[in-house]
Amino acid sequence: MRCVIARFPFDLTKSGVLQSMRGIKPEPAVGECVIIGRRTYPAKQVGQAVTRQDRRDFTAGEVLRAMANLGFTCRNLPQNTEAVHGLDPRRHASAVLGSPAV
Repeated sequence: MRCVIARFPFDLTKSGVLQSMRGIKPEPAVGECVIIGRRTYPAKQVGQAVTRQDRRDFTAGEVLRAMANLGFTCRNLPQNTEAVHGLDPRRHASAVLGSPAV
């Protein structure tokens, strides 16, 4: 399948992505992520492995769109799961909404 990432066209296949990600240890997944096999990878890590480009050259959205079109499961994980885990509901809501700007 032909897709554009960072203004460059790539011909990607599901088997090609699986081959590219074989043997790569997933980084901690926060934010946008792609599930490949039984592992969850950050979208930027997948984009870097598949395109061989610097992570600053493309957005996670471009990678998610391409991976979803290839049939991979894409998720959006919460950013601060460790920071708000175990808090009472009021403190959890406060942490999620952020503190007021002064």
